[in-house]
Amino acid sequence: MDRRDFVKTAGLTALTAGAVLYAAGCERKQEACSDETAKPLETAAPAVVTRKTYEWKMVTTWPKNFPGLGTGANQLAQNIEAMSDGRIKIKVYGAGELVPPFESFEAVSNGTAQMGHAASYYWKGKSEAAQFFCTVPFGLNAQEMAAWLRYGGGQELWDQIYADFNLKPFPCGNTGVQMGGWFNKEINSLSDYEGLKMRMPGLGGEVIQRAGANAINLPGGEIFQAMQSGTIDATEWVGPYNDLAFGLHKVAKYYYWPGWHEPGSVMECFINKKEYEALPADLQAILQIAMQGAYHDMLAEFTARNNTSLVELVETYHVTLKRFSDEILKKMGELSKDVLAEVAAKDSASAKVAASFDKFRKQCGQWNHIGEEGYSLARALTFG
Repeated sequence: MDRRDFVKTAGLTALTAGAVLYAAGCERKQEACSDETAKPLETAAPAVVTRKTYEWKMVTTWPKNFPGLGTGANQLAQNIEAMSDGRIKIKVYGAGELVPPFESFEAVSNGTAQMGHAASYYWKGKSEAAQFFCTVPFGLNAQEMAAWLRYGGGQELWDQIYADFNLKPFPCGNTGVQMGGWFNKEINSLSDYEGLKMRMPGLGGEVIQRAGANAINLPGGEIFQAMQSGTIDATEWVGPYNDLAFGLHKVAKYYYWPGWHEPGSVMECFINKKEYEALPADLQAILQIAMQGAYHDMLAEFTARNNTSLVELVETYHVTLKRFSDEILKKMGELSKDVLAEVAAKDSASAKVAASFDKFRKQCGQWNHIGEEGYSLARALTFG
């Protein structure tokens, strides 16, 4: 709206308000109204618009202000406050500040905090199906996850599952495809996973256990010390941007790709359902739009920063970059099929979500093969 339109609109609003007061004055006096005799009601008080404000807490599973993830939670809170003109103010707590990182789900469910920022595969103990809304081995990439959640029925299923815990979930970020992990020995065959103590959560952790590893779930802030002390032998975290920030190149030599276990990891923001439903419709809409913006902003940041961080890891810190062999990837894929089938058989909710996910993967696979994948191969012919 330009300045002239604004002035015109403001003028019309003032005239309308004046007409209302004028009519009210005439009605009270029970007098006939005319331009000559009627006067504004002197005792009428100006209309007062009340604006209820909400002061919320957000608990996260990330170290406070950690690049990409922690700062993503901070930015989301700031955007919501700005978009709501201060009607929703959110204080962000890093992992362990208000509650331990893996207790954030329960804290929001019971009202200790109003919001949480995490990854849904941390809550497999609450619901096996929750894992599908973060990432699935050899599953959907970041674009496809956004499409499934918004246009493929994924969000509706997610809402149903979290409603049992008094939560309303939203996708609020994506790291894109991740790296395969940090190791202090080469992984040349599936047998090299035998007895390996590796930090890997979610469905990917289930898969490496089938390969003989001991999958351990640790919050991000505990990974470096666990690697340094030998509590774990290997780890995955996110990708070059976050892994460099954690200093994982100081405790492991080999950096493997691709991240078959996390092809497009969704970050979630879950809100206490009663608190969310108590908001007026405009503030609910603001939260929804802020989450959509945060999803794409985080993906853009990781895309921009992963490459420069990878170059630094290889050229400055001389990290050895290695690709999993086709044989290993194929066997991990076969194990993944077995794991997904078993999870789907555990309960009706998991079966329903797994069926929806698999259907969408098949639907978008052909287009992605000739679209994104086809273009990437074409670009590589000239530009590498």
